[in-house]
Amino acid sequence: MTRSEFVALLALRLDGMAKEKVSKAVDGIFTHIAEGLEAGNRAELRGIGSFGTRQHTAHQGRNPRTGAAVDVKAKRVPFFRAGKELRERVNRAK
Repeated sequence: MTRSEFVALLALRLDGMAKEKVSKAVDGIFTHIAEGLEAGNRAELRGIGSFGTRQHTAHQGRNPRTGAAVDVKAKRVPFFRAGKELRERVNRAK
């Protein structure tokens, strides 16, 4: 499902609320989650899962095309961990 499909579905489920308002709300939610992750916090959506970051240390990598050694800097990467309820719903759907 794309972002625009998500906004359209929410607008229908919210008694025909204007797509522009729903779009602003969705943007606000995603922006708030991203800002929290940027600050080093977690974001948890009960029944869905949680967003967090993981620290990757600096290491030597390889350029797959040339095989040359490349220094990879330390970085934080976002990750999503599905909650128990979501995992159960997905597995029940089969």
